[in-house]
Amino acid sequence: MKRQQSGFTMIELIMVIVILGILAAFALPRFADFSGQARTSTVEGMAGALRSAAAIAHAAQLASANSTGATSVTLEGQTVTMVDGYPTANAAGIGAAVQIDGFTLSTGGTAAGDAITFTPNGFTGTNCLATYTAADSANAAATARVSRVTTTTTGCN
Repeated sequence: MKRQQSGFTMIELIMVIVILGILAAFALPRFADFSGQARTSTVEGMAGALRSAAAIAHAAQLASANSTGATSVTLEGQTVTMVDGYPTANAAGIGAAVQIDGFTLSTGGTAAGDAITFTPNGFTGTNCLATYTAADSANAAATARVSRVTTTTTGCN
């Protein structure tokens, strides 16, 4: 009596491995490099953090009944310098308010309308940054009277 064997032959197993290899060769480039998208998301997240920190500092100043808009406020033990009711565009202003690591800050300034940029650490390219511009109540444009945050992500890839 002849016994029936079950299982796969060596050729069938090799064919499955070859097919999986071909599929992997096509799928891998699609998922290989997400660093540009990750940097873009990081910059967009930083922009959201800057907007939130500026709004919280502004609310803290309004809550303290400070009408001059230039007095510092304290947020979580950090003194935040202010100009025209919003954080200044430097490390002592918006930098202290946002309290975030992983970004390189430009010098910025303490005057109304000054700007500071936040670039992801280790990124050597250009055009991948978040920019915070301090409020300028003397500006004729209504949008310049409050702090503004913009992102540039064209060079993140």
